[in-house]
Amino acid sequence: MTCHSVHFSRHALERMFQRGIPPDALSVLLDKGEIIASYADDQPYPSVLMLGWFEDKPVHAVIAKDPLSAACQVITVYRPDPLLWDATFKSRKKS
Repeated sequence: MTCHSVHFSRHALERMFQRGIPPDALSVLLDKGEIIASYADDQPYPSVLMLGWFEDKPVHAVIAKDPLSAACQVITVYRPDPLLWDATFKSRKKS
């Protein structure tokens, strides 16, 4: 995902710290990650769920992007739970 600038919400920074996910993981995710879901109606900007791999572990991030300035806001970051996600970490398992 191409971002003119990247800003982290307080929530994202707190969760990254709690979950042991370093900021470098976001650089890798934005550079090489894959958009696995889009939320066009999110406010104030559309957002996406991205999947990336850092240190051979999956990482998900929700990122909102201002379509005019291309500024990105990292909303949250987490390691997907293999009990809830399929083996590719791209789709939630069906209940």
